Amino acid sequence: MAIELTVQGTCDARFLPVREVFVENFNSFGETGASLAITLDGKSVVDIWAGYADAARTQQWKRDTIANVYSTTKGMTAICAHRLVDQGRLDLDAPVAKYWPEFAAAGKERLPVRYLLSHQAGMAAVRQPLAPDAVYDWETMAGALAQQEPWWEPGSKHGYHALTYGWLVGEVIRRLSGKSVGAFFRDEVAQPFGIDCQIGLPAAEDVRVAPLTPPPPPPPEQLDLLMAILKDPESLLAKSFINPPILPEAANSREWRGAEIPAANGHTNARALAGVYGILACGGAVNGRRLLSRQSIQHASTEQANGPDALLPMHTCFGLGFMLSTPNEKMGPNPRTFGHGGMGGSMAFADPEAGVGFGYVMNEMHTGLWLIDPRPAAIIAALYRCL
Repeated sequence: MAIELTVQGTCDARFLPVREVFVENFNSFGETGASLAITLDGKSVVDIWAGYADAARTQQWKRDTIANVYSTTKGMTAICAHRLVDQGRLDLDAPVAKYWPEFAAAGKERLPVRYLLSHQAGMAAVRQPLAPDAVYDWETMAGALAQQEPWWEPGSKHGYHALTYGWLVGEVIRRLSGKSVGAFFRDEVAQPFGIDCQIGLPAAEDVRVAPLTPPPPPPPEQLDLLMAILKDPESLLAKSFINPPILPEAANSREWRGAEIPAANGHTNARALAGVYGILACGGAVNGRRLLSRQSIQHASTEQANGPDALLPMHTCFGLGFMLSTPNEKMGPNPRTFGHGGMGGSMAFADPEAGVGFGYVMNEMHTGLWLIDPRPAAIIAALYRCL
């Protein structure tokens, strides 16, 4: 039986089939609450939201509701790094140690910055066991990574740096700018461009947050990342996700929201994600203000690593800080599309060829072996049928 759903917001008539798929997700995939936004040539064509902001289904999802988007945050962190490139302050081919001298330890003195962004650094996890609260302590995480020996010869292969990406790229940003990643993103991106996204959420903003609902255990026959992690807690894959050990409910805590974890704890909504990626899809500038140069956008979306992932049991493809489409999972049909998804289901990307910016944020987490959750995947397919 179909649920009764009130969809709020605006949707151009041309994209009503996209709205229909968004609604169908609530019936087919057990959606609780979600927001979807799409820009085309810099103009909003879809900006809708529906459902509930809480698992008990007592609070309506509102226009300004935000949620933790896990790894979708990585794209925002990458934008910060590329802004430093545009400002002439960061050379992606320079050794990380040029900006972060302590990083030269354990044979990393020549490791270039670009390998941090392309997941080729071999720094996907910390070997030494870390306390649960280390995830909230920047100095602890940066210090541990500075001393860590790479798990593979940097540049020889690629493997997803699920959490360490944020501290690795973030410490370079901090050393160069004198600001934390959250402060740099706020001052350079969020405030100037009106992007409702924060890395390190003040307590006063908690009232707007839709808490995440962890996914139920998958059936035994379903391929699943969590099950792969738990199968061998001593594996590199496991250590990359659970060292420091992070409980599923941590994402709804004040400690998690307030910390700056630039690989995983951005809080935002679909409108903000479509807005920022929409700027990148249209050359990097809006209203006379430039977010990134065309050269940086081209560089960021150029393939750096492609093939079987050294950690994830799947094929991955990376540019500089962004995921790219793979043969089996595509952000639309065009080859220059780039963006990032997040654990549980959030998704955002830019398609410069079509002039599309896309954002999808939800609070009902799903799990499986995919890079693009089936919910936004269905919406993306409907979007390109409308273009």
